Amino acid sequence: MSGYPLLAVEDLTMHYQTRAGEVCAVDGVSLSLERGQSLGLVGESGCGKSSLALALLRLQPENAQILRGKVLLDGVDLVSLSEEEMRKYRWNRIAMVFQSAMNALDPVYRVGDQIIEALEQHSNAARQDMVERVGELYKLVNLSPNFIQRYPHEYSGGMKQRAIIAMALACEPDLIIADEPTTALDVIVQDHILREFGNIRKELNMSMLYISHDMAVIAEVSDVVAVMYAGKIVEYGTAEEVFNKPIHPYTRALMSAFPSVTGEKHELATLGGEPPNPLDLPTGCHFHPRCPFATEVCAEQEPPTVRRGDHWADCWNPPED
Repeated sequence: MSGYPLLAVEDLTMHYQTRAGEVCAVDGVSLSLERGQSLGLVGESGCGKSSLALALLRLQPENAQILRGKVLLDGVDLVSLSEEEMRKYRWNRIAMVFQSAMNALDPVYRVGDQIIEALEQHSNAARQDMVERVGELYKLVNLSPNFIQRYPHEYSGGMKQRAIIAMALACEPDLIIADEPTTALDVIVQDHILREFGNIRKELNMSMLYISHDMAVIAEVSDVVAVMYAGKIVEYGTAEEVFNKPIHPYTRALMSAFPSVTGEKHELATLGGEPPNPLDLPTGCHFHPRCPFATEVCAEQEPPTVRRGDHWADCWNPPED
């Protein structure tokens, strides 16, 4: 066991080159994740969550470039590795369940064969051992082994999602990145999938970075929460700290927009406006055009970091303790 956290991201910055200009999708992001821990990354669509996930795996598109920063996995900087070296880490040490991945299964191949194909790319095990491994994975994600030799159209939406999770777990990675894996599912199936994630993580002592726009989902799956806006992490802390005493107005607005089944009833509040155009970001605090607490300084200067122990947020006007 090394003295490093499993994952440590330091000042990671990634830009896209577009016809309209340069877009800063990930702007100086720093975070860390211990072994066996779950980190929830939350924010509206367009805030840079998926771009960050792709950068961590070095799977960004051709028009994207990591300008600076480090992605340390057990102390090894993935940003500095060659593509050939990086392939040894993908799937074996760090794997991803992509957004709407359940629609990505090849319809003309049996699902079990698709998982075996993934194993063949990253393992030298015998074919029979791979077949047995697929059976173990199906049991792990609560799928009947009877479905291994069936085609994707014979699976329900929830079953497809479980199969994709099984595929991501095939090589027993230390870290799973799950990018809104339950968005297309109904709430009952979504709850079952989230419970499976939790059980698997505890059973395998696996770390997870869970990406969602849904604060209720983040509250259910996370030990630590990072709130992202306009490419930046604007608040970071344990789930208990962030949900009980949020600092940043954006975090408070996100929480006010979602109902709670516990505690006192409160009127839901909408968050006006939209995330800013990444080609034309506001000066100062990027959130200030939508913030009910914004003052003149918010529009002129980047906010300072307010720290309350390990819980912090970037804000000029934090609430009093």
